[in-house]
Amino acid sequence: MFVQTEPKPDRELEERLQFETLLADLSSRFVSVPPDQVDREIIDAQGRICESLAIDHSSLWQLAATNSFELTITHLHRSLDLAPPPDRPMATEMFPWTLGRVANKQIVCVSAMVDLPPEAAQDQETWLYYGVKSALVFPLSAGGGHVFGALSFDAAREERDWPEPLRNRLQVMAQVFANALARKASDDALHESEMRLSLAADSANAGLWTLEPGTGQIWGTKKAFELLGLPAGEMLTVDQLLSIVHPEDREGVRQTIGHAMQFGEQTGTEYRIVLSDGSVRWLASRGCRQTGRSGRPDRLMGVTIDITESKRSEQELKKLKDQLQRENLYLQQEVKAARGHRNIIGQSTALQRVLEQAEQVAGTNSTVLLIGETGTGKELIASLIHALSPRSSRPMVCVSCAAIPETLIESELFGREKGAYTGAISRHIGRFELAHGSTLFLDEIGELPLEMQAKLLRVLQERVVERLGSARSIPIDVRIIAATNRDLEKAILERKFRDDLYYRLNVFPIRVPPLRERAEDIPLLIQSFVHDFAKAFGKQMESVDQASIDALRRYAWPGNIRELRNTVERAMILASGSKLFVSPPYAAAAQASPSLQLIDHEREHLRTVLDMTGWRVRGKDGAAEVLGIKPTTLDSMIQRHGLTARRPNGAAAH
Repeated sequence: MFVQTEPKPDRELEERLQFETLLADLSSRFVSVPPDQVDREIIDAQGRICESLAIDHSSLWQLAATNSFELTITHLHRSLDLAPPPDRPMATEMFPWTLGRVANKQIVCVSAMVDLPPEAAQDQETWLYYGVKSALVFPLSAGGGHVFGALSFDAAREERDWPEPLRNRLQVMAQVFANALARKASDDALHESEMRLSLAADSANAGLWTLEPGTGQIWGTKKAFELLGLPAGEMLTVDQLLSIVHPEDREGVRQTIGHAMQFGEQTGTEYRIVLSDGSVRWLASRGCRQTGRSGRPDRLMGVTIDITESKRSEQELKKLKDQLQRENLYLQQEVKAARGHRNIIGQSTALQRVLEQAEQVAGTNSTVLLIGETGTGKELIASLIHALSPRSSRPMVCVSCAAIPETLIESELFGREKGAYTGAISRHIGRFELAHGSTLFLDEIGELPLEMQAKLLRVLQERVVERLGSARSIPIDVRIIAATNRDLEKAILERKFRDDLYYRLNVFPIRVPPLRERAEDIPLLIQSFVHDFAKAFGKQMESVDQASIDALRRYAWPGNIRELRNTVERAMILASGSKLFVSPPYAAAAQASPSLQLIDHEREHLRTVLDMTGWRVRGKDGAAEVLGIKPTTLDSMIQRHGLTARRPNGAAAH
């Protein structure tokens, strides 16, 4: 009897089924693998695949922490008899040709090393060094993004082919590895972000929290519960939170939470909580609603900080506020008396009267006419009026009517259009337009030509300007402060100044006194100038000779403050000690043509030093000590040059 036997299963089909089962098992394991176990699972999968396919080596390379496309080994399975890789294997050094193809998302399939092209000589040398006869390399990327690594399988015992079905299955496994590594990287980045956020919050002494609207439960960091005076990790609900909020603030907190959840706007509130010991703590919370994928409110997230100390400081400041307000006026008067306004130095009655007038008119838009000799500080008074006015947020525009050529003054004041006259190659904005919304200071108004006076009067009356070359009127809002050292009423009689313009400017006249009328301010001015020049010249000046100060107070100062400043500057340049001697400029410009004779210069130098020392020859700080000669020698020189002390008016004393 013939018995028919069952045919033996095809071995190749059985191995294929086993490998398919292995891949399915590995893929399913990576679906739910925790991020911290991804690396271990990849190395295990490499080993099982190599064992199933009789492959000797598998390495997974990933981008190194550099800006270039550099890969280094992060996961490795190899036979013990293969040479170990170097400590820091770099793909650019070992496999430059393969790396270039991987970067372009190409699979590298090498069945025999002799099949490699000439440009892959370095790759061939590396593989042969490690005993590799065949290699298969897959680029790694996730979600169609950039390549961040490569997975290779290498045969060392014998050459082998990599048929397409096998390549396809191993490529699927490479993609599983890539997706798992991408999830791990994302999780690592999120964890690092949370760590940084937590560190930043702890550094700021702030607590982070999340409120779930569905359950009313609140999750918080350890610091958040500490601020609430509760044990860390305790489950907290909105009702429990409101129970520790101060009764007077409870409804406000409830409304703030409801408003944030309803409108999704970032919102915040300050409130008190009552701690278990009965003490009160001030907290400030700020949060914003987060929206889920469905578009519905998902949760409320925010931060809380302790503001108890700042609240206490506010209360202390509030107590001091009234006292500071009461003292404010007194302190302002003290500052004005000591230093004046800004750069205006002095406390004489004459100067205080000017400052009072400036303060009175500053808050109005009235035109001001400053009258005073040259060098008295009219521009400083104009700056003070502007600084105290509602227009102080914009800079004051200044024009010196005497410094601009007569042919250009109209375009400087009112502007011009391109081509208004020969040479006008561009449009020019006039000073009146520049001063729109601010103050225009017209210095030396008495030097303005008669024709321009008429045009200025029209601008002041109509409050509009017309640029040269244009008929369009431009409205302006300008406050005018004018200044002059001329007698405008006399100029009117001489028909050099228009009376209608004078009456338009003379709304609020302020006379700035000359320095001779405020001699008590001279010591303060000297001290200020000495301080400025000492800083500028790098000199240490401890004191000013009292005799020099007395002499300077007696001098008439025709050039006023400007002349005094120049005199102090000249003395500071010549000074060689810690005490300053200043001689009044009695005979400044007395000689039309200076002498070139040495004896004349010696005489003048002696006179200068004697004036500086008050004609004191002997003793400390005397003229002989300043000149570095004996007193008897100085007596002889005074007699030889016929020098005598001068009176304050410049005449010789007899």
